[in-house]
Amino acid sequence: MTGYTPDEKLRLDQLRALRRQWLKDQELSPREPVLPPEKAFSGFWHRFLQKDSVWRRFAYKAYGSGMFLFVNLLIPAWIVHYYVKYHVEGDTILETGEVIPPMKEHDTHNHH
Repeated sequence: MTGYTPDEKLRLDQLRALRRQWLKDQELSPREPVLPPEKAFSGFWHRFLQKDSVWRRFAYKAYGSGMFLFVNLLIPAWIVHYYVKYHVEGDTILETGEVIPPMKEHDTHNHH
């Protein structure tokens, strides 16, 4: 027996018709592509992204000032706080508030 059975032929014809329809559906009509309506802030962003806009300069200055404060004030302040809290003050017992002074280091060079 050679060839397709009637059911197989019907199935192949249906698949061919579906493929043709799918390809036809992929073609754009003259009205396409349909673009979404312009958003309310698109004008703002367009003006903001221009090379010499006031907002862009303001944003860069604010960013630069913020980074300067972060790098030159906050990070050093955190380092100093950490050092004072854990290396200068000694350990504090939370329940009583008692400060345990740091242990004295012993000279370990003269062990016999």
